Amino acid sequence: MMSPVPAFTLPALTMNWQLFLDSSAALLIGAFLLDLAVGDPRWLPHPVILMGKLISYGERLLRSGHARRDFLAGTALALFLIALSAATAAVLVDIFLLLPFWLSFIATATLASTTLATRGLLDAIARIETPLSKGNLPEGRQRLSDIVGRDTSALNQDKVLRASLESLAESTCDGIVAPLFYLFLGGIPLAIAYKAINTLDSMIGYRTERYFYFGKFAARLDDLANYIPARLTALFIVVAALAARLNPARAFQTVRRDHANHLSPNAGYPEAALAGAFGIRLGGPSIYFGEEIYRPYMGDDLTPAGIEMLKEGRALCLVTAILSLATFALLSTTRG
Repeated sequence: MMSPVPAFTLPALTMNWQLFLDSSAALLIGAFLLDLAVGDPRWLPHPVILMGKLISYGERLLRSGHARRDFLAGTALALFLIALSAATAAVLVDIFLLLPFWLSFIATATLASTTLATRGLLDAIARIETPLSKGNLPEGRQRLSDIVGRDTSALNQDKVLRASLESLAESTCDGIVAPLFYLFLGGIPLAIAYKAINTLDSMIGYRTERYFYFGKFAARLDDLANYIPARLTALFIVVAALAARLNPARAFQTVRRDHANHLSPNAGYPEAALAGAFGIRLGGPSIYFGEEIYRPYMGDDLTPAGIEMLKEGRALCLVTAILSLATFALLSTTRG
């Protein structure tokens, strides 16, 4: 006699669907593909832009120039923004659960995709590559300034190329691997909280006189949030270097040797991996807000930096992104 098929109850279906939308392989893949396909449409309000406006307003309201007050004010601003961002994301996910099945998935995947920047990063590097390939260095400098905080006005082509590759390596962690990691670990609210931390660091987490105290808490929190993702990114870049026909062995050796040659305890990992994969040297002095900041070099100057490296770097970034997606999606299927 055949066993009866278990009936699905509404509570069980709701619970399973909520888990499905929270941090499943389907959500990770859907969000990644959506971001890769359309990026960040201008007509769609982006959480990072809203976060940036709140940070700018908070700075105008709270930063005083007094060390202790600025540290406390910057800490309060950071905690408020992170809590507000995560809570808003959680409420939105709960609202999306009330929609029909496919609308719910599309809405949730769209929200999750805003934590990713694969398409945006690839396009940003391409926008630097295009004018440089036509001999238009000033336009290349301008496009670089869109994605870095350093002064690009006096950079020659070699330094523009190296700065672009540095940004590509670091942003592969901040904009791809880390958000996927936090989507896998804690769903959309945790990934949105990470984006708040990362946005705070990118706006006020500098070691300049203006932000040293006001952004200190945000910078240290970003260091903590990127501790695991940065190391994973370096590992993914090493593996991706093999698929991209670069030098994975040298990438691994450079990470081991030079990962500490950075002001950040994390950014040195992906940057050293990329430097080793290409056989180039990254680092050195840079100008931020009128102040020169120096860090040791990483990598060996074995290969002249060429414009073609930007195209190869984008390919390396994409393979790294796919590797990280596959890893976290596979791990998510092992959870009960």
